[in-house]
Amino acid sequence: MSGFFGIVSKRPCITDLFYGIDYHSHLGTSAAGICTFDGDTYHRSIHSLKGSYFRTKFDSELEKFKGNSGIGIISDTDAQPIVVNSHLGKFAVVTVSKITNLKELEQECLDNKQHFAELSHGGTNPTELVALLITQGKDFVDGIQNVFKKVRGSVSLLILTPEGIIAARDFYGRTPIVIGSNDDGYVAAFESHSYANINYQTVRQLGPGEIVKITESGVNQILAPNDKMQICSFLWIYYGFPATDYENINVEYVRYRGGFFMGETDDVEADYVAPIPDSGIGMAIGYSNARQMPYVRSVVKYTPTWSRSFMPVNQTQREHVARMKLIPNTALLKGKSVVFCDDSIVRGTQLRDNVKMLYDCGVKKVHIRISCPPLNYGCDFLNFSTSKNELELLTRRCIQEMEGDNAKNLELYSDSSTKQYANLVEMLRKHIGVDTLKFNTLDNICEAIGLPKCQLCTHCFDGSSFGHK
Repeated sequence: MSGFFGIVSKRPCITDLFYGIDYHSHLGTSAAGICTFDGDTYHRSIHSLKGSYFRTKFDSELEKFKGNSGIGIISDTDAQPIVVNSHLGKFAVVTVSKITNLKELEQECLDNKQHFAELSHGGTNPTELVALLITQGKDFVDGIQNVFKKVRGSVSLLILTPEGIIAARDFYGRTPIVIGSNDDGYVAAFESHSYANINYQTVRQLGPGEIVKITESGVNQILAPNDKMQICSFLWIYYGFPATDYENINVEYVRYRGGFFMGETDDVEADYVAPIPDSGIGMAIGYSNARQMPYVRSVVKYTPTWSRSFMPVNQTQREHVARMKLIPNTALLKGKSVVFCDDSIVRGTQLRDNVKMLYDCGVKKVHIRISCPPLNYGCDFLNFSTSKNELELLTRRCIQEMEGDNAKNLELYSDSSTKQYANLVEMLRKHIGVDTLKFNTLDNICEAIGLPKCQLCTHCFDGSSFGHK
């Protein structure tokens, strides 16, 4: 995932831009960039976040960012922003995207006598590809529609021009853009909490495929939204900061409701419920209230030096850091039977290590409750469970054990009423090594969010979506 932030103001913007970007640090661990425009020049800087924080990389150079408008991003993928000069004029662009047909589009651009100047992890920079697709249009709206037409996956973007910022939300709205304002101007952000402490108030959300132009005097729609939306349901489950809203629905509110709904149907005997922090906290509180079971923080995250933005790219190192961040409180664990709430099971290695840690602390019984259904499919639309090999998902490895290499009837493993689903959960329980394991149902997730299933992307749970286009 990645998170971007843009601003158009009546006064120098770098302070608000800096803090607005920083409040997206939980969404990216790879690279960050800032670009401002001062009426004549684009001022850009990009830094790697490997082994460091956004603020430490940019704090010393803020004085160089002149101007009243700017964009920035914290990315889990490519180095951004990209600045280009074309028949549309000079502009800078940031994207939150996943392009599954990148190689195909790369070759199309090369055949069209366009070239690539940036590299990302040794290959074509996806944001530069988006910039080139935009320049194929007769104007910015036509160029953005060209992106929507050609990209398989998802793209939301901010374009910084001399006149202001053009914001465009993904064609099916799989990722969000929200607009805030104050007396000085406007901001466009991935997450709404990012501008709360710099005194902006939310004025509107962009609809799926909607394009707006933002200047210091207002927000003008230049392309109306589509009538279909499939926003990623996992934003509420895991990615989102607790204080942020998507589609005017608060993240922590959804996590609480998911835990409450699970607690209403669970009957396991335990001494108390505890979260696996941070994304399990809201769920655990909801579960506690539904069951009238004590809530105890017996596992605590150590945040002073182990924030998510300090996570390395290497998966083995990421798992090590994730394990080091969680500190068990043995005094509260020893001899207890505990329900632990967590957001999801992806590869399973981190949770398995956490469970071993809990038993080593003397826990009597471990009951794991997961806020979402099993992840049976790789994500085609966001950079979540991004591996091209779905067998990195623990659920798929378990299904392969039961079905063989040519697993069929995957939909039966997504249906909580089938014996196949029950067998999958039991095998997952054994792999993780816990006393009991239970997942929230897809119906509960939809009810907790409060949107109809047709407006939510649930592809990673049940394989359903509108398709790439």
